[in-house]
Amino acid sequence: MTTNSWLSLFPSLQGLPEAVNRELASLKVMQVPRGTVLFRDGDACQGYVFVLNGSVRVQKMDPEGREIVLYRVEDGQTCMLTTSCLLGDKAYPAEGIAEAETELVLIPARRFDELLASSEFRKFALGMISERIADLMALIEDVAFGRMDVRLARRVLELDDGSHTLRLTHQQLATELGTAREVISRILKDFERRSLVTLKRGELKIVDLQAVKQLATEDV
Repeated sequence: MTTNSWLSLFPSLQGLPEAVNRELASLKVMQVPRGTVLFRDGDACQGYVFVLNGSVRVQKMDPEGREIVLYRVEDGQTCMLTTSCLLGDKAYPAEGIAEAETELVLIPARRFDELLASSEFRKFALGMISERIADLMALIEDVAFGRMDVRLARRVLELDDGSHTLRLTHQQLATELGTAREVISRILKDFERRSLVTLKRGELKIVDLQAVKQLATEDV
């Protein structure tokens, strides 16, 4: 993506002064390879990130070594934790990993602080946070009250790219849902017995899409 076009992914920025928009448009678009760790738990925040294309997985590890995916930052989004850390001058409380080749633009931390003096930019940054808070509240409710089989069915559908075949391990699904691998394996075996999916090493294939969709909405 060119530096002249990426601002179109963030329509809310159009209200900024023309000089600021020109400055943002001139920022370098960075290419981040898949698997790159963008930040770790405890790292200082270097700047405000716009994701133009790709996906950054933000996850948290508990003291026992289990991980849960908090959210993903995808095309046309910013990272809520990054904004929070910049506003509070705090270190990152989680880690972010590029799970696909990703294009992003970075505003240095000091310049971000200066841009907050603009009411339009401040409204944009806080508005992006508010969207993510709603996502996190839904995640908390899901973890606290949701049935694990329903949550797993829902996440399988979310991760399906249309091929109905997911190439990932039981541990990766456990990380997505913040639970143990053994729990996921037990539920998937039940799905297989019910002919909802077929399982191979590192692969899950949805064979009864309608039934999986119905299960995913049972506690809605």
